[in-house]
Amino acid sequence: MRQLIDLHGRRALVTGGGRGIGRSMALALADAGAEVAVASRSQGELDAVAKEIAERGTRGFAVIIDVMSREQITAGVDEAARKLGGLDILINNAGGVIAENPLHLDPLNHDPRAFEDNLFMNLTQAFYATHAALPYMIKQKWGRIISIGSGYAKNGGGPLAYSAAKHGLIGFTRSLAYAAAPHGINVNVLCPGWTNTRLVDWNILGAMMGVSAADAKRFAESQNIQKRIVEPDELGAMAALLASDAASAVTGQVISVDGGFMI
Repeated sequence: MRQLIDLHGRRALVTGGGRGIGRSMALALADAGAEVAVASRSQGELDAVAKEIAERGTRGFAVIIDVMSREQITAGVDEAARKLGGLDILINNAGGVIAENPLHLDPLNHDPRAFEDNLFMNLTQAFYATHAALPYMIKQKWGRIISIGSGYAKNGGGPLAYSAAKHGLIGFTRSLAYAAAPHGINVNVLCPGWTNTRLVDWNILGAMMGVSAADAKRFAESQNIQKRIVEPDELGAMAALLASDAASAVTGQVISVDGGFMI
């Protein structure tokens, strides 16, 4: 029987690939046959994921990238392409919330530096990675670019800079999809809801909301119709599908795997 999600011969880079959603997506791509480079700042985590990829019978590579550095992003994408022998798939997964103090994220009194840093972390760095990856895809007239959004990419209520950046990813994706389509490149946003990763710190969220960590978690669970927190592996299968020829007609779209978040 023909495999629906077949990525044999494809080469992928997943930023923020050392843990959580990034790790799950990298492994899902590998399960479908892709060779995968994973990138972040943490060598140990990356090496562990690269080993898991190799155990699936394909090639895995670790690439150190600090996504707050323009220069490291560009150099890291090129390094991944050299190790892989090209680049077909880019998943802009790196992101999160930067704050020395949760009060710095107060929408009515937002720290200006924190605002700019969070915009860079969740939007601008995706541009730099995409900018570096596009020449490889344009040359071969095939490519997949998937940026990881958020439930707050489509709704209000999240941290101000984070929500602004994730909304920006949607505009970035739709605009780029028009320009990239003639080159055989599909561009989409994949939006998780509340997901069980280390980036979701219930203590910090509780402090921002003025409630306990347990109450913050209960509030998050109440925001989707399944009344639960999504697991990272649930994002992996959708990422692999979007990266495959089975989704060749899917571009410029915002696709959610979020348990029905705020619908």
